[in-house]
Amino acid sequence: MRVKIPQIDITIEHEGWPAEKTLHALISAAVDAAADTLHLDWEDGAELSMLFTGDEHMAQINGQWRGKAKPTNVLSFPAEERTIGQAAGLMIGDLVFALETIRREAAEQEKPFEHHLSHLAVHGFLHLFGYDHEETNDAEVMEDAEIRVLAKLGIGDPYAYLEQ
Repeated sequence: MRVKIPQIDITIEHEGWPAEKTLHALISAAVDAAADTLHLDWEDGAELSMLFTGDEHMAQINGQWRGKAKPTNVLSFPAEERTIGQAAGLMIGDLVFALETIRREAAEQEKPFEHHLSHLAVHGFLHLFGYDHEETNDAEVMEDAEIRVLAKLGIGDPYAYLEQ
């Protein structure tokens, strides 16, 4: 049973990211809100790894793992395949974030960078727990979950910009 947030290991390899302490606080809040809202669970002592990089390295990673040699905002690598509701073991997985893409999207969507990064942290974290958005029904479930988690953080509907 989850008693606290997992250990979050942060690697910042690209200039321009907020300080590690700031990123840790933001990610911890997102993970805690997701776990609490959606009843996500993991073994005591579990770890979550975060890489904060730039578009160039993200394009390499995306090309290697997804066959799409272009940057994306966040990539998720679960330590093991899970279905929604299944608890994680000691290694939850890895998340990779691309600074320039996230900044650009936040500006285009007219939202604070921190809110967009929080959304992407929640989005990526949910992927580690079996959530997906490839099929319409799955996307609706995942988006609803994200909206509820972000509301707990005081962040509005991240998809509202699409309705404008």
